Parts: sequence; structure tokens; C-alpha cells
Amino acid sequence: MEGVFTLRTDGGARGNPGPAGAGFVLEDPTGAIVRGGGAFLGVATNNVAEYRALILGLGLARSCGVRRLRVCADSELVVRQVNGTYRVRNEGLRPLFAQVRALVDGFDSFEIAHVRREHNGAADALANEAMDLKANVGDSAPGA
Repeated sequence: MEGVFTLRTDGGARGNPGPAGAGFVLEDPTGAIVRGGGAFLGVATNNVAEYRALILGLGLARSCGVRRLRVCADSELVVRQVNGTYRVRNEGLRPLFAQVRALVDGFDSFEIAHVRREHNGAADALANEAMDLKANVGDSAPGA
């Protein structure tokens, strides 16, 4: 697929740890939503949910044939770890970080940026819907 696509991701847990969900929305270069979905993750922490949302969204983008990707996420921790500003010190996050790095290597270009929560409304809504229903919602993603 031509042009730079945008992936918006959000994860959350009610209780931290608690029932958790991940949401992801893929937008084409014009900003139109191409696909989006959410996954119920069972019990997890907020940070695990944020990473799982990113992993699911990256898998979705790759399965759609996206070659150039910009990610917008509202988790400052995840963004800074993926960008290399922060080290991944938490043992539980290291395997998730490794999955992200492996998926990122499959794109011709990749960038990730922190955005305020209000700019990630669609991904947040899908994560919350997945938590409310305790089920996957929207478009399926590889590994959801």
C-alpha cells in the first residue's frame, strides 16, 4: 500500500492489574479509517495492555500490506521505550518489546509518537468496548 499510514493504539486495565483491553485503528494516508479492532486481554497491567495494543496494530498493518507507518500512542512509556529514550527494565515487558522490534523491522519506514489521550479516541473506545464485552471487537488482527 502506498503512502504513510497511521496506526493509533491504546490499551488499558481496570485495576492495574485488572481486566484489560487493547484497541487499534489503522488510517490511510488521507486519515480515513481502514480497519480497527479491540481485544480483551484478561487480567493485565496498563503497560502490558499498551504493548499488546501496539503489537496487534502492527500485525494488522503488516497483514494489510502497509509499508510505511506512523504510530500514535498515548503511552509515553511505550513510545519512549520503542524510540530508545528509556530502557526496558521491567522483565514482563521485555518479551513484548522484542515482539514490537521484530514487527517494526518489517516496515520500510516506521515512526512512533506520543499523542494526548483525546487524539486517540477511536482506539480508546475499542479497548473499552473489548473490556466491557470481555471479547474481541471490530476487525480481527493476527494474534487477537
